[in-house]
Amino acid sequence: MPAHDFVSPDSIRAQFSAAMSLMYKQEVPLYGKLLALVSEINQQVMAEQPEVAQALRWTGELERLGHERHGAIRVGTAEELATIARLFAVMGMQPVGYYDLSSAGVPVHSTAFRAVHEQSLHVSPFRVFTSLLRLELIDNLQLREMAKDILAKRQIFTPRVLHLIEQRERDGGLNTADAQTFVQEALHTFRWHRDATVTAEQYQQLHDQHRLLADVVAFKGPHINHLTPRTLDIDAIQLGMPAKGITPKAVVEGPPPRRHPILLRQTSFKALQEKVVFCGQHGSEGSHTARFGEIEQRGAALTPKGRQLYDKLLDRTRVALGGAPAEANAAQYMAMLTDTFAAFPDDLVQMREQGLAYFRYFATEKGLAARGEQGRPTTLQGLIDADHVHFEALVYEDFLPVSAAGIFQSNLGDDARAEYGSNANRAAFEAALGLQVQDELALYAQSERRSLQACAQALNLISL
Repeated sequence: MPAHDFVSPDSIRAQFSAAMSLMYKQEVPLYGKLLALVSEINQQVMAEQPEVAQALRWTGELERLGHERHGAIRVGTAEELATIARLFAVMGMQPVGYYDLSSAGVPVHSTAFRAVHEQSLHVSPFRVFTSLLRLELIDNLQLREMAKDILAKRQIFTPRVLHLIEQRERDGGLNTADAQTFVQEALHTFRWHRDATVTAEQYQQLHDQHRLLADVVAFKGPHINHLTPRTLDIDAIQLGMPAKGITPKAVVEGPPPRRHPILLRQTSFKALQEKVVFCGQHGSEGSHTARFGEIEQRGAALTPKGRQLYDKLLDRTRVALGGAPAEANAAQYMAMLTDTFAAFPDDLVQMREQGLAYFRYFATEKGLAARGEQGRPTTLQGLIDADHVHFEALVYEDFLPVSAAGIFQSNLGDDARAEYGSNANRAAFEAALGLQVQDELALYAQSERRSLQACAQALNLISL
């Protein structure tokens, strides 16, 4: 089939994201309320702060804002992870970053599947934080073997979606009809199944070891456990949730409120209690809590120097607090965080001059009009000073291990906390994945460089 008859991976990803959102809204009605609240707050922010809307117009994020979602799943085996990577590849999503959550008491390591080029991200910024269960960290050998046996018997992909993945790998793409079928078949992997694959007794054993172990092992597939819209003011969301009948977690994860947000801030509503039918005993019923509603606010992508400063300030706050932030110390933690982060410049000019963040550069109307003039500036700083080039912070497209662990823990319950030490093993994760994960910092640097090359070309300059 000619390549021009294939649907672009970006288009398939956009279709899948919309279908996933519709499915999750039907499964978790509170998610629909959350979307309405986020839309309301975003409109309010842009009306009251036109400079925020203008910055989003420069970067092209205004068009994607209402469609932005990230999901999260947890798979049980290396084979499941490798196949999920192939499934996401059909949608132009690649593994970016390695995250070790074991040091925070969660027996998984993870990556984020997403598009990697800014043009693809504009079409659909859909991303899925994907975790692989680490049974080797479970010290109960009998339980570990039981979990391994249960996982070995399940198939989380439909025969049709596996066929379409192979077809796309062989032919180089999917036509319109096959792409639509792929979206519907792929959805089955992420659906909630109330029928468990274990007995009530087995579920309890898994649950008592670690709630996440039960969530991964006891079900037919890696049900999507949250789908996250992007807000422009997460503090307003946190305050607004109770009025909508939604109970938020105690602390917003990530950096404190800022005029110019950095990295990622996340909050969520508490996990739902959902009915489960267990195997045997005439289908005895129980309940399971895992799926919840998460909201995020994305800010500037930080350079290695910026990340080093962020990590230092976050560590300093947590040491001063004397423990992990929770409901009892939430107000104290946020006050301390805000005070400590005063050391991180809240000004784009300073952030750029100090090399703390990545930026995108744009030729202005004034710059374009002066292309043929003699004596015009030719250096980047000269062009910025003359208003021939405008810059905006490059948005952070990835995740924060401490924040991800905080979200997991708040929805698994404090009794799910365990001690695994620090067990990062990127090589083992990549071996299971069948791919190397991409370096997110290198991707941001490439995006910044492309924007500078586009500016130089637009302004008839050799380079910037």
